[in-house]
Amino acid sequence: MTDMAFNFNEHPHRRYNPLSGEYVLVSPQRTKRPWLGQMEKGVPSSRPQYDPECYLCPGNGRASGEINPDYASTLVFENDFAALLADTPANGSGVDQLMQAQSVKGTCRVICYSPRHDLTLSEMTPEAIKGVIDVWSSQYEELGRQYRWVQVFENKGAVMGCSNPHPHGQIWASDFLPNELLKEERQQKYYYTENKSVLLLDYLTLEKKEKTRIIYENQDWLGVVPFWAVWPFEILLIPKQHFLRLPDLSGTKRRSLAEALKSILVRYDNLFETEFPYSMGWHAAPFEEGNHSHWQLHAHFYPPLLRSATVKKFMVGYEMLAEPQRDITAEQAAERLNSLSEIHYKAST
Repeated sequence: MTDMAFNFNEHPHRRYNPLSGEYVLVSPQRTKRPWLGQMEKGVPSSRPQYDPECYLCPGNGRASGEINPDYASTLVFENDFAALLADTPANGSGVDQLMQAQSVKGTCRVICYSPRHDLTLSEMTPEAIKGVIDVWSSQYEELGRQYRWVQVFENKGAVMGCSNPHPHGQIWASDFLPNELLKEERQQKYYYTENKSVLLLDYLTLEKKEKTRIIYENQDWLGVVPFWAVWPFEILLIPKQHFLRLPDLSGTKRRSLAEALKSILVRYDNLFETEFPYSMGWHAAPFEEGNHSHWQLHAHFYPPLLRSATVKKFMVGYEMLAEPQRDITAEQAAERLNSLSEIHYKAST
């Protein structure tokens, strides 16, 4: 028997994710073990503003043979190697109960944020970022007329599988709800039925009271390292008012969103003075009939870096076979991010 008092920053524990219904194992005591790995900063980027070999730069040819227009702000085009196709033929449900399959339809698009080959979102102006948000919103509106689900996302950096360094994101639309969205649909709907309130708005209220995990706040948006974070410096970005989808945002709220994204992404880059890799994406209400009042628009940021510009967290062993595990707590990660400047390290030097 022990009479020690439990401490979130000292003792192993599990944290529940109400959006997924799953747990993460947190082991803060492991941060006390000796670390003999590297702690170096990133190698400064030396990309040119224009690369004649890049298939995303203005005026260049792509793998499909198409020629990019001489665009000045953003460019959206159909992915030349799409994972989803609009004309997939129908098939049966499979050959057996244990071997089921279903055909799916959809489309995949690429969005180049800027004609600049060397300019990531973190280094764009808030006004230019708002232009990207406007394109995200118009794509949601257009694709939502045809498909149940629209996923806007970005994989930044080669470590996240990004095949081209020209800053860009993707938009996939499908006639089905993917696994992660089915979890969030189930959890938010259950919470709304039980509590007559919106899960993420209630969670936002709790975070504003505790203040220990908030890393950004303005009049319209709150960015936090969520209590249940899996990735070391994971961030959840939530509007303070009830919104279902990006097109619902007014121009003012899109501008304040651009400011939030700028601040968050600059801090990411400043953490290890590198072009910080991540996967980020928006989750919003599906485009289908029915009441979606239980939904709240939000964005997830999943960055893999843990201790330096090159040391990443891998999901291996126990995490693949049992459940996700992390060492630093969400509170410690938020404290680290809050200690960083909102002036990009490249600009400060």
